[in-house]
Order: sequence, then structure tokens, then C-alpha cells
Amino acid sequence: MTRPGLPKLIATDLDGTLVRSDETVSAYTHGVLDRVRAAGIPVVGATGRGPRLKELTRNDIRAADYLVMAGGGCVVDQSDPAGPVVLRDERLSAEVLAALLTDLEAAVGPLTVMVEGSDEHDAPLWGDYHPAWPYQDRFEARTRAECLSHDVIKAFVRTADHHVDELLETARQLVGPEVASLTQAGLGFVEICPPGVDKASGLTVVADRLGVDPADVLVFGDMPNDLPMFAWAGWSRVAVSNAHPLVRAAADEVTLRNDDDGVAVYLDRLLSR
Repeated sequence: MTRPGLPKLIATDLDGTLVRSDETVSAYTHGVLDRVRAAGIPVVGATGRGPRLKELTRNDIRAADYLVMAGGGCVVDQSDPAGPVVLRDERLSAEVLAALLTDLEAAVGPLTVMVEGSDEHDAPLWGDYHPAWPYQDRFEARTRAECLSHDVIKAFVRTADHHVDELLETARQLVGPEVASLTQAGLGFVEICPPGVDKASGLTVVADRLGVDPADVLVFGDMPNDLPMFAWAGWSRVAVSNAHPLVRAAADEVTLRNDDDGVAVYLDRLLSR
């Protein structure tokens, strides 16, 4: 059950939650988020997108005071008048990733592997080409050795024979949380992040900076990579109606789908009551 009054912090996932299927955010949604900030409630964009996509992310959630990116591994304070301040910047060891991939391939067979290695603006992912990857304009084919030549922000893996949820379950049986954080964000790939990195740990950086208790945080999401912040936040956990079944099951409430501006409709009603 939600608490009376208003939350002290609002965090929302972007793709599949705030952003519509045509990769746009409506003027209505932008306007509602502006009203949230005008009410004195900080807004956080919490996304799996890496820091190479900061400009795209800022355009999609213009009202954001903070960005939690790379699934929690990168946290940016945008509220400083002097300019954005990076509060967290985690990397996954190339050596650890190489060993992890070897163990996983021994269990499930050959993997398609991509890595996010650079935080430069619009930098491509490196790795194995796969036609299912939806962002081919930001991809560059590279060998496994090149991909593992330095530490990475995150890695993406899939097999031909496993549904992503099945692969994720198998990978979690093989890889402990002290080695890497594993999740999936609806792209058909298991995402491998540094240990201790998820949206909850990223939001903890923001909440600690603002002096906000997780019990006073409202969050929105749609995919399993949102589950840690659903477990962390206490004011209310809201899934869009197009969310993954596990996210709907973990939610306190369900709003309209992303294509119907479900986050904005919920917040509009919250501010108007």
C-alpha cells in the first residue's frame, strides 16, 4: 500500500516504461515530470543504458536531477549548477569476465558476446554480430580477445538454444553475486555487470546524497533489471501494464502501458489528489 501524501524521491526506468515503443517521450509526460520537480520531488532516471548514451537519456527525461545508468554502475548528479558530477563509475574486470564466460560456455554452449567498454558519446558496443540486437547503428564487430582487452562497463550474452530468462537462471547458478551482477532488460541478452551493481545500489547513492529513506521512494519499471529497485523502494513500486510477469508480480500497483504514458498518468493523478 502506498503511504499518504507524496514520496520524497521518484525514480523511473526509461525504455519500456517511460519511453514509448516508437522511442519517443510525449510532451504530456515531460510536462508531468516538470510538475513533479516543481512540487519539490527530485526525479531520477534509472536505466540500463550506459554512460555513452547520456545525451539521449537527458533528452528522454529532461526533468531528471540524477541519472542512474548502466544498471546502477554509473550515477550522475545533474543538479549541480557547475555541471554534472559523476558519483559512481564501476567497471567489471576483464579477467573476471573472461573466466565467467569460459565457465558459462562450458555449461550452455557457445555464446554471442558483446561488451560496453567506452563511456564516450555514442560509442559502439563491441563483439559478436547478432541480428536480434536492436541497435546495430551503435555496434562494431570485434574479436573476443579485443573485447576482453580492458575492463568493461557491462557485457551482454545470449545463446541460440536458451530463452533469456532460462539463460539468466542458469548463469546465476554458476556465477555468484560476489563475482558479477546478472540481469536482463528485455533485449534478449543476459547483462553482466560489476558485482554489487544494480539499480537499487545506484539509487542508494542518490538517496544517501539527498538524505532520503528508501521507504519514501516511488519507483516505476517493466523488466527484471528493475526488480532490485522494486525490492529497495518502499513508498510504492509501480509496474507498467506491459511489464515482465516477474515485475508485475513484485509491484504494489500497475499503471497503463508505456505507449499510453502510464508513468505520467499515475503521477498526474498523484499530484492532483
